[in-house]
Amino acid sequence: MSRQSLQRLVDDGVIMGMFEKEPYLELDPEEERKSKVPIEVERIAEYADSDRIQRKLREGSIMLVRVKELREKNINELKRALERIKRTCEAVGGDIVGAGDDGIIVSPSMAKIVR
Repeated sequence: MSRQSLQRLVDDGVIMGMFEKEPYLELDPEEERKSKVPIEVERIAEYADSDRIQRKLREGSIMLVRVKELREKNINELKRALERIKRTCEAVGGDIVGAGDDGIIVSPSMAKIVR
């Protein structure tokens, strides 16, 4: 199709609005930063680290927690720590799920982990 034929279709209203820019909404970059939900990366190297995870969970943090180090050191201590974190999740209405052999994902009630 030649340029003239195309222009005639536009002028006749056959191709109406195809070349108009769509309206857009300008966002404030500061406002966008505030609306993002942070996901923290944590690790459990010993049983006592579960205290920090529990505290952050109560504060509303979503966390990816690495457990490999404690799993390799002492599996029974890891089980105790995970049970503690799981009870806290239930108490705050949160969610917990395993993420492979080396991690867990922990979230407060404002987020749901889709399995």
